[in-house]
Amino acid sequence: MLHRRRLLAASAAGLALPALARAQAGWRPRQPIRLIATFPPGGLADVVARLVAPGIGAALGGTVVVENRPGAGGTIGADAAAKSAPDGHTLVISHASPHGIAPGIYPSLPYDPVGDFTHLAMLCDTANVLMVNKGSPTPTLDAFLDRARGAGARYGSSGIGSITHLMGEVLTREARAPRLDHVPYRGSAPAMQDLFAGHIESVFDPLTTNVAMIRDGTVTALAVSSAGRVPAVPEVPTFAELGLPALTATTWIGVSGPRGLPPAVAEAVQAAVLATTGQPEIRAKMADLASYPPAAPLTGAAYTAMIAAFAAHWTAVAKGAGVTVS
Repeated sequence: MLHRRRLLAASAAGLALPALARAQAGWRPRQPIRLIATFPPGGLADVVARLVAPGIGAALGGTVVVENRPGAGGTIGADAAAKSAPDGHTLVISHASPHGIAPGIYPSLPYDPVGDFTHLAMLCDTANVLMVNKGSPTPTLDAFLDRARGAGARYGSSGIGSITHLMGEVLTREARAPRLDHVPYRGSAPAMQDLFAGHIESVFDPLTTNVAMIRDGTVTALAVSSAGRVPAVPEVPTFAELGLPALTATTWIGVSGPRGLPPAVAEAVQAAVLATTGQPEIRAKMADLASYPPAAPLTGAAYTAMIAAFAAHWTAVAKGAGVTVS
């Protein structure tokens, strides 16, 4: 599925000019737009937000400033966005964790991940990857799981309630590895630091910001969570190939605003997103990060429906795994 997006990049790039024209003809911001990235610098939400912010700002005739609001699996930043004025000057990187995973594990989530937002457009998605350090005594998934069933192993994630946290819980259940323990962090970067320092045995993380380290051998990728192998790292097997199809799920991100965003504002931001992600240079940079825009634009009601379906599926998974966060 991921490689098909690359084949369609050229045709999708043709959306950029008409989308840009629509953005220029509509609503314009009166002040800099705050784009909340719900995870700290260095992770998927932050990296892609900073990649697209200049183009979105240019298309709208203004400036987009990325603001990191990490914590609690991205729910702190998502809640801040949900409670912001619906005037177009606060947007958020909607993300698989705070908008799709959190509803299933937080009994008292302070926002409705569908109803409290105006979901505007999907930016891209990427596979998740389970990694161990260079020179690890468990360089394959089988060896790693053997350790997790015996002496024990730890996996780091970007936080309690993140998609990678829940995928680790699913791996523990599906692989019957009861001694695979979760260590939450406030984002991907500190988890990777502890992996390099030897404080944890593995990290579950979106593939995006780890491609270069996998290619140069700094870390060893045990498996990716996409349906098929990822062109950026074709040597890495999928979990499904290795007998764990329940771990097939990507981390997606998009742009959303608070509930009640005026239609003119929503249409202008959607057009600006399409103008930006349709640019060949942006799509090439995303491909280098193993993150791919949808083959056809996913905006408005369609993007909202995708989020709702994803949340329903992973809520069922979380309940089945007994994962809750008080």
